[in-house]
Amino acid sequence: MQPWLTVIGIGEDGYDGLGKVARLELLSARLVVGSPRHLEMLPATLAALRQPWPSPFSIDPVLAKRGTPVCVLASGDPMFHGVGATLSRQVPAEEMRVIPAPSSCSLAAARLGWPLRELTCLSVVARPVAALNQHLHAGMRLLVLSNDEQSPAIIAAQLRERGFGPSRFVVFEHLGGPLERQIEATAESWSHETVARLNLVAIDCQADADTQRLSPISGLPDTAFRHDGQLTKRDIRAITLARLAPLPGELLWDVGAGCGSIGIEWMRSHPTCRAIAIEADAGRQAFIVYNRDALGVPGLLLVRGNAPQALEGLTTPDAIFIGGGVTRPGMLNQCWASLRPGGRLVANAVTVQSEAALMSFYASHGGELSRFQVAHAQPLGNFDTWRQALPITVLEIVKPDDE
Repeated sequence: MQPWLTVIGIGEDGYDGLGKVARLELLSARLVVGSPRHLEMLPATLAALRQPWPSPFSIDPVLAKRGTPVCVLASGDPMFHGVGATLSRQVPAEEMRVIPAPSSCSLAAARLGWPLRELTCLSVVARPVAALNQHLHAGMRLLVLSNDEQSPAIIAAQLRERGFGPSRFVVFEHLGGPLERQIEATAESWSHETVARLNLVAIDCQADADTQRLSPISGLPDTAFRHDGQLTKRDIRAITLARLAPLPGELLWDVGAGCGSIGIEWMRSHPTCRAIAIEADAGRQAFIVYNRDALGVPGLLLVRGNAPQALEGLTTPDAIFIGGGVTRPGMLNQCWASLRPGGRLVANAVTVQSEAALMSFYASHGGELSRFQVAHAQPLGNFDTWRQALPITVLEIVKPDDE
């Protein structure tokens, strides 16, 4: 099929800023779909029917016209956090044509003199602002697409809370149009409760002197998490995550999640990694909710309940970590049956009974069984001595493709 759908990027300069090809597509279209703001930019002489996006948002009005010449208007580059990306998941590439305009991130980078390849571009449009926390590192430069006129104030408050108040904070309103304006301050001195609804936030991250460094590499300090002691400690956590081996787009079940540390660090390894934390204790569930937001992975899904019963109906995982409860009847077998072929199962044990359960499972399924013990230097009078932590037994198994 020849392309019937044209997605046109339009900037704040409106119809005047469109090129010849985009104008010809609009002239031949029977239907133009876009936001009311974009539709108002078009001249009255265009013959096409104009239809605003429905609320709640849906692309169904476009899909219903398959085969009919349709134009969709989108801000800037439609394939960059835009409706073009959404449409491309439903419309084959050979049926769709995209005519991009400069994205607001490209325009902001040009105004600031920041090379785009050295930036991280993010969006909080209909997304939790807490997701920014994962990207807060001293020296990082972020461009953030705002959700509304209150977004900059919310982002500035979050930066202050996370110890990044000294960060340079620049808000661009109506980039690329006649109403363009730039407001600059630091996050700690930002005083504007609202700005123009169409805005972008640029952040040059600078941390307070006492702000804790949180590396994207697994093995965050134990103090990075709120917990009641039910926490896979830092060194064992790094070992465990190395065996879980997260890859982009993969899903982890964190069974007996405690404060959520394994699932959280799994998701911090790549923006597309997903995790489900299964936890029965109400207090620890509250820790998971706090920690996932504070560490920038609000998308971590919390399942409140006891495993293995709570595992029923969950999306098939690529990897499973069992941090507690391996002695419960059916736990290991249920997790193993739920795992996709080629997936990884990692389970940790501290007690004699839980170690015995892992050894029995290892005897029947194979894999790799390891024991780790970590010692830390601690004061003893005027000297120091080694204090041994409890030994941890770790079972790692890759599920065969034919099982």
